[in-house]
Amino acid sequence: MSLKSLLMPVISQRLLSRTRLLAQRRAEEKARLGRGERHYVHYFHQVDDPYSALAGMALPELLARYDIALIPHVVGAPPDSAAPEREKLVRYSRRDAAVLAAHYGLAFSDPGAQPATEAVEQARGLLVGAITVGRFAQVAGSVSQALWTNPATLGTLDLPGGPLAAADASTCSSHVADADGLRQRLGHYLGATFFYAGEWYWGIDRLYHLEQRLQVLGAQRNGSTGLMFAPPADVATPAPVAKAPPIDFFLSLRSPYTAIVTPRVFRLGELTGAPVRLRYVLPMVMRGLPVPNEKRRYIGLDAAREAHARNIPFGRVNDPVGKPTERGMALIPLAERHGLGQAYLASFMRGVWSEGIDAGSDRGLRRIAERAGLTWGDAQTALADEGWRSVAEANRAEMFGLGLWGVPSFRVGTTSTWGQDRLWVVQQALLGHHVAHAGTA
Repeated sequence: MSLKSLLMPVISQRLLSRTRLLAQRRAEEKARLGRGERHYVHYFHQVDDPYSALAGMALPELLARYDIALIPHVVGAPPDSAAPEREKLVRYSRRDAAVLAAHYGLAFSDPGAQPATEAVEQARGLLVGAITVGRFAQVAGSVSQALWTNPATLGTLDLPGGPLAAADASTCSSHVADADGLRQRLGHYLGATFFYAGEWYWGIDRLYHLEQRLQVLGAQRNGSTGLMFAPPADVATPAPVAKAPPIDFFLSLRSPYTAIVTPRVFRLGELTGAPVRLRYVLPMVMRGLPVPNEKRRYIGLDAAREAHARNIPFGRVNDPVGKPTERGMALIPLAERHGLGQAYLASFMRGVWSEGIDAGSDRGLRRIAERAGLTWGDAQTALADEGWRSVAEANRAEMFGLGLWGVPSFRVGTTSTWGQDRLWVVQQALLGHHVAHAGTA
């Protein structure tokens, strides 16, 4: 076993531990009180980003609920290194934001295309101008809605607080450059992001973490309770679905989000009767797509928060990049032939993401395989079979054909979705199938 494999689980367990996160929060709060400051929340808004449109619409209620001082910034798109499949990301974000908006009662629908450059620049001028006069939170929702639904009205909007002077192109360019630099220095790369006292929250999906943190600090206004955007339950209706269609589960052994959704998607399949088909792909970095440091760090910390919220063991990591992932994938076909695909995947993910097992070693992989019910002799034979590579490539091509590029992703019938926080969409698709089937029975 290498020194790296020995040290990594120890370091990651400390870095990703809940104890460390809470200690960091306490230190940040002590420092804030020492400075006599309010709760300053930085918000980074990308004008042509649908997730930013939803976040902008949520700002008035966020400020009404919590005693915070919002510091808004208008940023550009993420760098290429953080968005390796930019066209797919852009198309999917519109579709996904429409699903989120429908669930939470926000006014956004996918127009099928991005707003024209001229309209984006006009909206950017209004929003940068709004920051200058302290009205961003008031107008961000109205400007975003107009941009995505009727951009021709941007020049004649009836904005809260009255008419608004737009910033000129030079002022906007300077503002965005400064905002992009600040976002990178603080450790992020996306729009629709909130930064509070050392911690990042992306989009309305993660606002509940910020809300819970503010509630612990007693920052609610007027005794407000509950959450603006409580995360939907993975399994809201745990009942069998008649003739349930399969769930295609696109996964990577190196994905922390895949790790924390694996037991949950298997549970959803168990409760609904939907078979879960394992569609494994190689990790992005092993397909030649680099992951910048700020993205890698945020994903690890966010996955740890999400795992804690869902009571999933996570954090003692032995990164399976390279040889461990290849060895791990080589055993999936063997496990599936023995009806042990789910047991093996669950064992592997638990092993490398919460137990610090080195899957690159025979000792580690043997432990993972045998507790899933495989024999080590069969596993050793399977390791010599390279057939999994063509399957992984076919799975990747199929995933890309759905307009998806990252993992974990899912498909049920004609519904496809991306993210460990979209199992509720998978369940809705199963229930929708159930309703349609019942209607044709």
